[in-house]
Amino acid sequence: MAHETAVYTHGHHDSVLRSHRARTAANSAAYLLPELRPDARVLDIGCGPGTITADLAALAPRGSVTGLDAAEGVLETARATAAERGLPNVEFTVGDVHALGFPDASFDVVHAHQTLQHVGAPVAALREMRRVCAPGGLVAVRDADYGGMFWYPDTPVLDEWQDLYRKVARANGGTPDAGRRLHAWAREAGFTDVALTTSTWTFSSPEERAWWSDLWAERTVASSYAGIAVAGGLASREDLERISTAWRTWGEQEDGWFTVVHGEILCRV
Repeated sequence: MAHETAVYTHGHHDSVLRSHRARTAANSAAYLLPELRPDARVLDIGCGPGTITADLAALAPRGSVTGLDAAEGVLETARATAAERGLPNVEFTVGDVHALGFPDASFDVVHAHQTLQHVGAPVAALREMRRVCAPGGLVAVRDADYGGMFWYPDTPVLDEWQDLYRKVARANGGTPDAGRRLHAWAREAGFTDVALTTSTWTFSSPEERAWWSDLWAERTVASSYAGIAVAGGLASREDLERISTAWRTWGEQEDGWFTVVHGEILCRV
């Protein structure tokens, strides 16, 4: 059985976790919610700080939700999130999506948000997700597509950012354009009933632009992504500082907007 070989490109710098903490079931898993039963047994893979996990637990009050992440440290935040919301039906554990420590057919829903783009063997991961999903259940996956992101006004240095990020992610063993590949990976993993949709995040108001541009300006120079880019010879510190400045400049543009395109799949087992 495959085990994780990729390196998580973003790491867990605060600029990364601020982005993750803003994710909710409504803004990140809307395609799944009509299918979520109140008594569902849910596995949330790559749960990070647990905001989506907690929402799923609240929406399945008679069920149970297990949040799983490869990084133990971030699960402390996830447990605190669940405790603050008084959710008794959620727990968190460390694990590898390629080798899940659960029996066959343990869950009604197996969910992963922004996870398969970062793993070394996404098809093997989907096979493992299918294994732990009960007959009639759903495997639900949503991933961004970095090649499909676009923005206004035209900012050539952000073109450099997009190219650099994709190079760094691939060097780490990931697939930054995962969104467009999800349905093909699912078929290769053996799923025959796959519904494919797309959705976006759009950052256009002054507050949204400031938040998104600040995250990426900081992430570009201070996160694990920055260290990997320099250590791998893909960018210099000067390059990263220039890209960081371009992010802040874009965020100040009155007519600016940025769109993140996602692929989504619902796979019936």
